[in-house]
Amino acid sequence: MQILDGKKAAQAIQSELKIEVAELNVDGKKIPHLAAILVGNNGASETYVAAKVKACAEVGFKSTLIRLDADISEMKLLDAVENLNNDPDVDGILVQLPLPKHISDENVINAIDPDKDVDGFHPVNVGKMLQGMPTFVPATPHGIMLLLEHYKIETKGKHAVVVGRSNIVGRPMSVLLSSNTNPGNCTVTICHSQTKNIKEFCLQADIIVAALGKPEFVTADMVKEGAVVIDVGITRLEDSTRKSGYKLKGDVAFETVAPKCSWITPVPGGVGPMTIAALMKNTYRSCMMKN
Repeated sequence: MQILDGKKAAQAIQSELKIEVAELNVDGKKIPHLAAILVGNNGASETYVAAKVKACAEVGFKSTLIRLDADISEMKLLDAVENLNNDPDVDGILVQLPLPKHISDENVINAIDPDKDVDGFHPVNVGKMLQGMPTFVPATPHGIMLLLEHYKIETKGKHAVVVGRSNIVGRPMSVLLSSNTNPGNCTVTICHSQTKNIKEFCLQADIIVAALGKPEFVTADMVKEGAVVIDVGITRLEDSTRKSGYKLKGDVAFETVAPKCSWITPVPGGVGPMTIAALMKNTYRSCMMKN
């Protein structure tokens, strides 16, 4: 069993970006600028946004964090998005999800300029991805593909099972793994909450991507020897013995599954850092496209 270390892979990607940004500085060219909107004070969202802002600083990007109250109206949030759309200095826009229940995720995502949609959620970018056109790929699936590439994991002709069908991870992941690319060229099965006998599908998998948000859902009896397991899930569980008051669990029962795997991602330290690295790459790409 070997670890797919997202921290190391992300650091390699961000080190390359740091060099690119330094060259832009020397040449007097525009520096990539990422703007993030955080609505309310959800603990997990605070953590994720802080990590993105920190990554921007490390690679030399400009970043702007806009904090809005949890009770802000949808219209005012859309106004804030439009202001960023119209700001020529801003290359990438992300609105941290989840949003309060009175605000439509769909309306907000659709309001972001597709050319600044570095999260890759806008229908225009999703459509381009489906057709294999150059576009912004959702950051988590993009990060997973970069991780597979970094560790030279063979995917051609493999059977990949994606557990979960969200628009953020499951669906785009299935498209990317089945694409005529490297990594890619997998035969892909998507399993979800209504799939019967998920265990049987998983036992056939050379590659499992677990992305359904249920702690330790994938157990050792669902994984065949030598499989590659990508754990996307990350759930906070209360733990009074820890200073933070919680512990993090993935969708995979790591301790018992890991010995059966050829490669596996840890939680934390696997997919999370790669999501941020992919977001940085998307922001850099947006800047280069416009300049």
